[in-house]
Amino acid sequence: MIATTLGSLLALLFVGIPVAATLILVALILSGTFSFLPLHYAIGEIAWTVSNNFLLIAIPLFVLLGEILLRSGLASRMYSALVLWMPWLPGGLMHSNIAACTMFAATSGSSVATAATIGTVALQEIDKNSYNERLFLGSIAAGGTLGILIPPSVNLILYGVLTETSIPQLYLAGLIPGLLLAGLFMVLIGLVCLVKPEWGGTRQSATWSQRLRALPDLLPPLVIFVSVIGSIYAGWATATEAAALGVLAALVIAAVYRCLSVRVVIEAFEGAMKTTAMIMAVMIGAYFLNLIFGAIGLPQAVSGWIGSLNLSPLGLFVLVVVFYFILGMFMETLSMMVASVPIIAPIMVQAGFDPVWCGIVIVLLMEIALITPPVGLNLFVVQSVRRRGYVEDVIVGALPFMLVMLAFVGILYLWPQIALFLPNWR
Repeated sequence: MIATTLGSLLALLFVGIPVAATLILVALILSGTFSFLPLHYAIGEIAWTVSNNFLLIAIPLFVLLGEILLRSGLASRMYSALVLWMPWLPGGLMHSNIAACTMFAATSGSSVATAATIGTVALQEIDKNSYNERLFLGSIAAGGTLGILIPPSVNLILYGVLTETSIPQLYLAGLIPGLLLAGLFMVLIGLVCLVKPEWGGTRQSATWSQRLRALPDLLPPLVIFVSVIGSIYAGWATATEAAALGVLAALVIAAVYRCLSVRVVIEAFEGAMKTTAMIMAVMIGAYFLNLIFGAIGLPQAVSGWIGSLNLSPLGLFVLVVVFYFILGMFMETLSMMVASVPIIAPIMVQAGFDPVWCGIVIVLLMEIALITPPVGLNLFVVQSVRRRGYVEDVIVGALPFMLVMLAFVGILYLWPQIALFLPNWR
């Protein structure tokens, strides 16, 4: 049963069938092979249920929020302001890439949107200031992954829905790891550019007067972050209501900065609809696959197989990391999460791991999948924005950041309070 599932899944992805269709086809194969009931009749009900889940409505709202910031030019203004504050560090504007990704992640909730937005405004700096192109590309691809860890995160919402874990608790748990990981990325860039100064590009300078004049351009993401996260923890709004509040705040800020127009609104809604349609198609396919998993007893089979291995908590943790690393080579993060979390999370919780901590670790492993070839989405997003050369340059540039992320997974295992301090504090 397990071999049939993995074999059919990888085979269909390998031949290039879209992820949503792959998930549904695997479900139909498993249903026809292992079930005597016509389970395919349930797909209509699943599509309706997924589309009407109140918590999941937050996903298109956060996508729309990121689109408004991108289309209105507020993201470009934010990056230009950061450029004035970061050039004194070894690595120069690559630190601006990480800082901009961190700030944009705190508003959009999407890694792909973060990488695409920052890549669009940053890539012109490679030739202009003689940066090492591969490392510069890697900083954008890796920085973009922060979009699904730093709240508000679409993937943390999805994990909370799948495991019935508190989304506010998950958001609190993701904040410190997200900021620490961004800091580790910047340390990596600084160390590399100290060893190879020529990779750090031409040093730029800015006066304090220029920096202070640019500060208002850093306010929009901070205002939106406080609006969204603050309203949740003040008890004024649910995650979905907070997402709607964030969209409203983005529209108001764009209007105040005189960046709002009918064209901007139309383009933002069009972009949000395209992304949401892709996400919902994947989620419907993954939820249908989960129904088939439950009907044929796959979770029990996996749990029994892992139990027969008599693994220690460390052994189970290593097995989960290896599992997600391999699966991340072939699957997109949302579909991977919906298909695997209902099986993996209960096993980890039963082994004594905290469910909130599990959520942060699993999302961090999803981040690694975003820059793991051959299907790492952020690699192709950055390459598509770059519009020259080959994706291999982005892959090589992202490799050091991937190693840092794997090391950070180990750090979270050794010191789980990094993630659990804020949820347990209040």
